[in-house]
Parts: sequence; structure tokens; C-alpha cells
Amino acid sequence: MMSEQQIIEGCVRHDRRSQQLLYEKYSRYLLGVCLRYSIDKAEAEDILQESFLKIFFNIKEYCGTGSFTGWLRRVAVNTAITHYHKNLKHRYHIDIDDYVTVETGTVSFEEDYFTSDELYRVLNELPPGYRMVFNLYAVEGYKHKEIADMLDIDTNTSKSQYSRAKAVIRDKLEKLRRIKRSYGEGDNIR
Repeated sequence: MMSEQQIIEGCVRHDRRSQQLLYEKYSRYLLGVCLRYSIDKAEAEDILQESFLKIFFNIKEYCGTGSFTGWLRRVAVNTAITHYHKNLKHRYHIDIDDYVTVETGTVSFEEDYFTSDELYRVLNELPPGYRMVFNLYAVEGYKHKEIADMLDIDTNTSKSQYSRAKAVIRDKLEKLRRIKRSYGEGDNIR
């Protein structure tokens, strides 16, 4: 079994076996990253393939400082952002005001009340701009200024889209909670 360092060195030499091992080792993880930024699995798989092409062509730029997994994730996130920009003009545009809801902050949810599939579905139903900002801020940990630079938007737009994304998520989870309660699935939930 090759070590991570041996796989990286093999990929720098364009060794097909090393590239295959790298793909096998990280493709599931990176597909999960890509799914957060795409509208469906097919789009996520396209982003994943683009990401691996960039990884294979640019792996020599990984200098060994910092986490290799973190470097791979950054490549996938940046590829997803590029993909988003290229396809923005083809997306169905929704007036942002249609998604504004009053954020009361009074509802809190039990951590394990919703399944990962339910949470994924709620996040995937967000408009593309909201989903992109939410993932970059809440999941990847970027600051609003960094997000604004990456997406070529104003910092305040990033902040408002994040706030609105949270409100939409809260609203959808509350509706889902009510549905689950009506079917008796959440009797011990607040």
C-alpha cells in the first residue's frame, strides 16, 4: 500500500496508478463537498471530475504545508464556485424577496431530530446564491469578505444572503417538524 506522500509524488509524475489511488481514496469525500454546492448529483459529479482534473494538473503546487485533504477540499470548493459562475446565467432566477421570512429565533430543534437526508434536501432547496453563501460561511468557515471576493458580490450581499438562507432553512425545518409531529414522529420534540 502506498503512503499519501508516495501517491502525491506519483501524481506529480503523472503516474496513472497513483492518480487512480488518489481518486479512490478521496472521491467520496470530495463528492460530498461538491454535493453541497450543486443542484443535483449529476452536477456534483461534473464538478468532481473538473476538480480531479485540476488536482492532477496542479498537484505539484501542493507544497506539503497544511493538510492535503484541506488542499483538495479548497480545489473542489473553488471548482464549484467557478462552475456556479459559469452557469449562473442559465439558472432559474428567483426574486430574492420571495424568500424573505421573519426570523423570530424562537424555534430550536433537537440535534438528532432530522435525518441527514432531510437536512440535505432542505439545503438543496435553497436558491443557488443562498446555498453557495451558506455553505461557504457555515460549512467551509470563510469570512463574508472572502466570500464576497470569491463570488464577486458585495460583503453586505454575502451577509444578507447568509441571513436569509438561515431564515429559509429555519422556516423549512419548522414546517418539516410540524409534518413529522402530525404523523407522531416527534412527540418528545419542543
